[in-house]
Amino acid sequence: MSALSPSSQTNSIILTSTGSSSKVAAAVPIGAYTGSQAFLIGAATQVKYVYKKLGGDVVDIELTPANVYAAYEEAVLEYSYIVNLHQGKNVLGSSLGAATGSFDEQGQLVYGDSLSGSNIELRYSRYQYAQARKIGDAMSTAGGYGGTNRIYSASFKPGASQQDYDLQTIIGDASDSGTDDAGAPVVFSGKVGKNRVVVTRVFYRSPRAMWRFYGYYGGVGVVGNYSTYGQFADDSTFEIIPTWQNKMQAIMYEDSLFTRTSHYSYEIKDNFLRLFPQPSTWGLSETDRIWVNFYVDLTNPWDVSDRYYDGTTGINNMNTLPFNNIPYENINSMGKQWIRKYALALCKEMLGQIRGKFTTMPIPGESVTLNHSELLSQAKEEQTQLRDKLMEILESATYKELVKNDSEMTDAAATAFKGTPLPIFVG
Repeated sequence: MSALSPSSQTNSIILTSTGSSSKVAAAVPIGAYTGSQAFLIGAATQVKYVYKKLGGDVVDIELTPANVYAAYEEAVLEYSYIVNLHQGKNVLGSSLGAATGSFDEQGQLVYGDSLSGSNIELRYSRYQYAQARKIGDAMSTAGGYGGTNRIYSASFKPGASQQDYDLQTIIGDASDSGTDDAGAPVVFSGKVGKNRVVVTRVFYRSPRAMWRFYGYYGGVGVVGNYSTYGQFADDSTFEIIPTWQNKMQAIMYEDSLFTRTSHYSYEIKDNFLRLFPQPSTWGLSETDRIWVNFYVDLTNPWDVSDRYYDGTTGINNMNTLPFNNIPYENINSMGKQWIRKYALALCKEMLGQIRGKFTTMPIPGESVTLNHSELLSQAKEEQTQLRDKLMEILESATYKELVKNDSEMTDAAATAFKGTPLPIFVG
């Protein structure tokens, strides 16, 4: 039998001991960081790290430098993904409704976008109660005290023998025509349509300034008691009442200005207004009108305001946060070490998959069993541990947790200082 004469004593594809930064850009599949010279150097250096950690100077490693470059890029992107998720949890509540952007296939803000180049993911945002304010606006609108829905005024002339009035029709017709029943233009022209109007206040005439302070009878015999809230108390009568009662009385007094003080009242059911008593007893003049304040109940919550930016087209969840991939230059030493370890685990996974295609390698008179299963198991476990540990650390460092830590430290310091003796002043 003649001796075998192989053309080569080594594998045709084995990992070299060093990489080349000039070849990284062409090898990485995504190309998210190819514009960073620091990334190119880091990826090239990773080849030497993987070569040493996997024993390349002892046994062949069936990987190419391009495999390592790709693993390094994936590790950086994974780090950016996890950290951005963490920061997204921190700032989402304050960012809702803020300007978003458009993104390319790498998740980067498109050049020319108003936020392009701003690196929002690196900024410490202001705390703005965005969601709470949105809820508060809706509640304020429903209560007739402001909010984000514009409050309109409308009026109509009551008939002497007519007690019921359809406010929806009255206001809707004025919106459609653009004028009220007197021919005057209305500011809510074209705003109603089929939308419901929500009436927040009805009044017959604006109370005279004197009524607000002294009542209809000028305050004679009514100073200083509960029944006429808002009157001035005399110098000898003082009544101490809880704050909540003041608030209740204020609401009742405000309503009283437009009902009891004017000696007339009303009720609204499904936007049908009923006046009490019948207007024939009111002694109405030709110019007297009933006034209502209302807002238009927009049934479509996605409608955009035509008066100002209301956040409807802005950030609504993590997907629309204008976060770029974290710039490589802004990843510190702790992040870089995590990336090296994660890239190594990815290389182990690739090596295990390659060796798994051949359970054994035949050699003259013998065979070699490859360790693909051990490599795959180790790689998966290491990747999971690295991700879990990073997320655990970040979770313990959310803004909410930091505030809790500050509170605990302050309480602990206050407790410690309780035992400090007070100084004795000697004159």
